[in-house]
Amino acid sequence: MREERGTTMEEKKYLKWYNKIGYGSGDIAGNVVYALLSAFVMIFLTDTAGLSSGVVGTLIAVSKVFDGASDLLFGALIDKTHTKMGKARPWMFYGYFGCAVCLVAIFSIPADMSDFSKYAWFFITYTVLNAGFYTANNIAYSALTALITKNNHERVQMGSIRFMFAFGTSMLIQTITVAWVNSLGGDAAAWRTVAIIYAIIGVISNTISVFSVKELSPEELAEDSTAQSEDYEPPVMDTESEEAIPIANNQNEKYSFKEVFKILIHNKYFIMICGAYLLMQIYSATLNMGIYYMTYVLHNANLLGVFSWTINIPMILGLLFTPMLVTRFKGMYRLNKYGYILGTLGRLGVLVAGYLGSVPLMLVFTALAAVGMSPLQGDMNALIATCSEYTYLKDGKRVEGTMYSCTSFGTKVGGGIGVALSGWLLELSGYIKGGVATQPASTIQMLGIMYLWLPLIFNFLVLLILARLDVEKTVEKMKAEKAATI
Repeated sequence: MREERGTTMEEKKYLKWYNKIGYGSGDIAGNVVYALLSAFVMIFLTDTAGLSSGVVGTLIAVSKVFDGASDLLFGALIDKTHTKMGKARPWMFYGYFGCAVCLVAIFSIPADMSDFSKYAWFFITYTVLNAGFYTANNIAYSALTALITKNNHERVQMGSIRFMFAFGTSMLIQTITVAWVNSLGGDAAAWRTVAIIYAIIGVISNTISVFSVKELSPEELAEDSTAQSEDYEPPVMDTESEEAIPIANNQNEKYSFKEVFKILIHNKYFIMICGAYLLMQIYSATLNMGIYYMTYVLHNANLLGVFSWTINIPMILGLLFTPMLVTRFKGMYRLNKYGYILGTLGRLGVLVAGYLGSVPLMLVFTALAAVGMSPLQGDMNALIATCSEYTYLKDGKRVEGTMYSCTSFGTKVGGGIGVALSGWLLELSGYIKGGVATQPASTIQMLGIMYLWLPLIFNFLVLLILARLDVEKTVEKMKAEKAATI
């Protein structure tokens, strides 16, 4: 799996091409769950199960509180795990079997239940899935970025490949699911059948991903990132000062939640990443109301697949070039910032085209926005890994699992806020549940706000954060300063 050491630590390669592809394929499994739930669970619950969008949105928001709390728990557990499979791989592997069962259960609500029982069934299965099994699987999957290679270029490649699989899976699910369900009868049984097939596909792809890579040893991970050759001796704790200098054997140290929290809260770059994650997920949640916009505003539910292709194909193409562009732009900072400028302008174009009633123009600007947003999707895990490096250089501690869990917390809270907001706004607009052919004018106006205005606003807020997120420059400066003292 590992190649020979280069002349510098930065040049050392750890992964073969099949390791990178194998790792990336794991996002097929993740997005089987994520895409199906984010795009279709709300409309399944309102139009098939006959439940209220406002109540469902509230339940999802409450569920995300448990979900977010579990992120911290599983992050800490991963950091403390030591097995033959490594720290993260066992959680990724075993966690997904629970994901598969719960996914099917969500789309298997008994029709003869009372509404209260239906809400309870959904809340329990949704919470167990997200706060338990999906959290364990996804945090472990993300943490592998920092555990199977120390090469930042490889991390960017892994992120790009991963998200190509993610967007490809999402695109396919959004394209075929509605037609597939309708071909099976369009009822609750059809949704359940589709969920079962997706769950099986997820189990297979997750298993392939887990056994495609191998985690580095604690000793190799503990090597100081400023090392220039195999002869480099990492510094030890300076007892004459209060500065925390990285030590070689700290990989097995255990830190209390209070210690870890203190470390992370004082990492301004990590706080910015969490904020960006939060806003990106609110953005995605509002955009995922597209099935309602296509059905009741554009009067063609199949356009969801067209818009999905328009988002995901440019996103995938952008991800293909992200590693090269990171090199061309001499890092992730400028690429991400300029990319989101383009993405924000693209969403502005979508808004204008939407009110002009031009679907072709909406598709063009949607594609433009997707291209601009793609670099951040590809290099986000590498960005977090660099942020983790900042923590190590600053405090001498490695807390990758907890760090990734906290970013996952931002993802889930943001998604919960977005879904809840969407559900509440839909309810307030006077939406008529049960799959009726026509909705009131107030609902049509609200769907325009949710699909056109809100994504633009959240995109702009992410841009403001990215304009200050230059963690790479800081890390390089810290490495140079520490190397100069040796």
